[in-house]
Amino acid sequence: MKAVAVDLDALGDTRPLWRDFLADAARRFATISPLEPAVLPADRGAAAAELDRWAEAGVGDWRGALERFAEDRAPVYLRPSAEASTALRGLAAGGITIGVYTDAPEPLARVALAHLGAERRVEVLETGAGAKERLVARLGGSDVVVAATLADLVTINVDG
Repeated sequence: MKAVAVDLDALGDTRPLWRDFLADAARRFATISPLEPAVLPADRGAAAAELDRWAEAGVGDWRGALERFAEDRAPVYLRPSAEASTALRGLAAGGITIGVYTDAPEPLARVALAHLGAERRVEVLETGAGAKERLVARLGGSDVVVAATLADLVTINVDG
């Protein structure tokens, strides 16, 4: 094993922060262009494409708004995990390349990684639709171990 692909939500669940951003954006920009978060796709990569179309209706830089929202509220939503930190530290010490994937937009992913204390151990980040597949290919394909959950991450044997 030379590389590990970790789902961002194995490090900290970013979905509640995402949902609250959508609700906040819908309220703040309602007079410019209505947004109904409940009808957006569950896949955040696909939802981002819808938000890009929404932004063209005059809302503007929703990604910048997401980044500011996430920076302001990350401490409320995301708690660093000692188990995840220990696992990442062990992988890095073992010379394993660590990549993280998520369907979330990049601004949310970067803020979450920083807040969760994982940013300096993660060498590669892939976001949006198809992020997992792109990351696995980028890290070497069949030689990559995928950790979709915290339990997967903490059970990876560096020597194995």
